[in-house]
Amino acid sequence: MSHSGIRLVIGLGNPGPDYALTRHNAGFWLVDRLAEAHHGSFRAEAKFHGLLGRITVGATDVRLLKPSTYMNHSGRAVAAVARYFDIPPEAILIAYDELDLPPGRAKLKLGGGHAGHNGMRDSIAALGSRDFWRLRIGIGHPGEKSRVVGYVLGRPSQADATAILDVVDDAARALPDLVEGRFQLAMNRLHAAP
Repeated sequence: MSHSGIRLVIGLGNPGPDYALTRHNAGFWLVDRLAEAHHGSFRAEAKFHGLLGRITVGATDVRLLKPSTYMNHSGRAVAAVARYFDIPPEAILIAYDELDLPPGRAKLKLGGGHAGHNGMRDSIAALGSRDFWRLRIGIGHPGEKSRVVGYVLGRPSQADATAILDVVDDAARALPDLVEGRFQLAMNRLHAAP
C-alpha cells in the first residue's frame, strides 16, 4: 500500500443549471468548494467527458473533476482522468450524495460497494476497482423508496442545504490531511462533526 494521499477528487452530479441545486449534486458542491478555496477553476475537457480543475495543496497537485455525463455514466470520466494522469484507485476520492445519512453528516471510507448509487456503480465498473476513497455526503431520506428519485432530483430545504454545505466545508478543510495520506485524522474530524 503506497503512503500517498489523494491526487484526484471527483464530485458526482448531473450537468446543467436544472440540476445544479439538487441534492444529487452534493458531490459537485464539494469540488466547487475546493476549487474556490484553492483558487482553481474548471475547464471543459472533451477527452475526459467532464470539467477538470487543478489545485495545489501544500506542494501537491490535485485534480478536480465534475463529469459532464449524466450520473449513471460517471465512470467514463472517472476512468479517463485516472488513466491519463496515472492515478491509482487508492489516490482517488469520489464524493457523492448519501440517502442513508442525514444532512450535516458525512462519512469517509476506503472501498465498499455502490449501495444502489448509479454514479458509484458506474465508477466501480469503469475503474475496475472498488479500492478508492469515498466521501458520502448525507442528504437524508424521503422515507419511502418510491419517492427517492424525485427527492434526490429535488432541492433541499434551506435548513438542509445549510447543513449539507456546512459538512462540505468541513470536508474541504480536511483536504490537506487527505492529500498527505492522514486518512484516520480526516475521518476522526469529519465523523466527529455534530
